[in-house]
Amino acid sequence: MATAVFFHAHPDDEAIATAGVMILGADLGHRIVLICATDGSVGEAAAEHIPEGSSLAEVRAAELTEAAELIGVHRVEFLGYRDSGMAGTDTNDHPDSFWQADLEEAAERLAVILRDESADLITVYDEMGGYGHPDHIKVNRVGIRAAELAAVRHVFEATMNRDQLRSLADDPAFEALGIDDEVMEQERAEIRESDMGTPAGQLTHGIDVTAVITRKREAMAAHKSQIPADSFFLALPEEAFARAFGTEWFIRHGVERTGEPYEIDLYADLA
Repeated sequence: MATAVFFHAHPDDEAIATAGVMILGADLGHRIVLICATDGSVGEAAAEHIPEGSSLAEVRAAELTEAAELIGVHRVEFLGYRDSGMAGTDTNDHPDSFWQADLEEAAERLAVILRDESADLITVYDEMGGYGHPDHIKVNRVGIRAAELAAVRHVFEATMNRDQLRSLADDPAFEALGIDDEVMEQERAEIRESDMGTPAGQLTHGIDVTAVITRKREAMAAHKSQIPADSFFLALPEEAFARAFGTEWFIRHGVERTGEPYEIDLYADLA
């Protein structure tokens, strides 16, 4: 069996973006390693989710542990950087933030783990980090460089299918959520006009994870401080949730991007 490393920016990113593929890999017998670049300390959370005497970083670390157990992860590591926060905020300038980290130093810190694990595969994000978050962009740069340093052959960029995302804006299931019409239309307009993710024609892999979608949803729900039970994601009816999260999208790094037909198995070359 092989070792697959999933490199993410913050606790909860793994559940949203790659939990299905991670579960499938664990079920196949592969060793699944999760590495989180930052502590998630700049995320937003309701006070009720942060016990007295605890920090958000501590809460999110505990949530990550719970989600990892649900997914079947064999090893969880934090790379040790501070959450940089959203683009344009003062926290981007903090000297301990991931965004400010020296590329070579951060890549070598990650490469140490990759070598220790004799990693066969690593996932990062696409060049724009999916939606432009500084830490997600840095995951792409650091992860690709670390793969070079540790000679990891198979590198995949986790992303979203931009065309599918836009089509979801008109999913009738959203009408059943009971959200104010004006708010809903604003949300839909933002999705339709969004440049998040990657155009369908530039993707290489579309992995069907509907067979494990319930476990993926449970992993997302474990991140209560970021994805509370009444959140937009978890409020989706089961069928709508499966349409939104039942396929995980990737780009095989360094190859021509062809679009459909997509490859359907991230682990196919590891047998």
